[in-house]
Amino acid sequence: MTTPTSLHGKVAFIQGGSRGIGAAIAQRLARDGAAVALTYSQSAQAAEALVSAIEAAGGRAVAIKADSANAEAIQGAISQTVETFGRLDILVNNAGVLAIAPIEEFNLDDLDRTLAINVRSVVVASQAAARHLGDGGRIINIGSTNAERMPFGGGAVYAMSKSALVGLTKGLARDLGPRGITVNNVQPGPVDTEMNPDSGEFADALKQLMALPRYGKAEEIAAFVSFLASAEAGYITGASHLIDGGFSA
Repeated sequence: MTTPTSLHGKVAFIQGGSRGIGAAIAQRLARDGAAVALTYSQSAQAAEALVSAIEAAGGRAVAIKADSANAEAIQGAISQTVETFGRLDILVNNAGVLAIAPIEEFNLDDLDRTLAINVRSVVVASQAAARHLGDGGRIINIGSTNAERMPFGGGAVYAMSKSALVGLTKGLARDLGPRGITVNNVQPGPVDTEMNPDSGEFADALKQLMALPRYGKAEEIAAFVSFLASAEAGYITGASHLIDGGFSA
């Protein structure tokens, strides 16, 4: 039996879905009934292990190698997803990189890569997905609370890249709303992942900035993404949603 939040029969494409928040999203969407395609650039073993875990739980999944800095790779991965599962209903743009340095020392190659993955890949994937999404389609961008608050030095370029998603989400919502497609931006705060563990060198300082003095769990972000992908969230679009333990409060 399906429920109002069920994704039974839906197909989701998760850009950057092999580890951390992306992996949790893939598992949650699959658990809620969607077939999932996830991309990875280097972590093939982790991606295949995730696919195996989803399949073992009764779901359908495929891992596709695609560097999010490569537009043709993203476009090809979305085409492969449609060929494999026959349709596309949900796009989750989760791929991201973080480079931190004082602006006087910031490497321009890092600037280009940050913009290529954190911003350009979102545009490319959204453009490609929009050609397949129908009424009830969903685009969900994974931004950052740092679009709202950057409380330490060296993060200007990262904050800029995540702030760009706020405007992009609003614009895409206008473009795609007449077709019944919603576009939303999820802005996590500190989340316990391999990239930023809750026992890491920045953890104590970050917890002191939060209303809830703990890191979030990747599963908590995934649960909210699943809600936005569901029929129950059909009247929510063009919005940026903080899920940050009060980091920006």
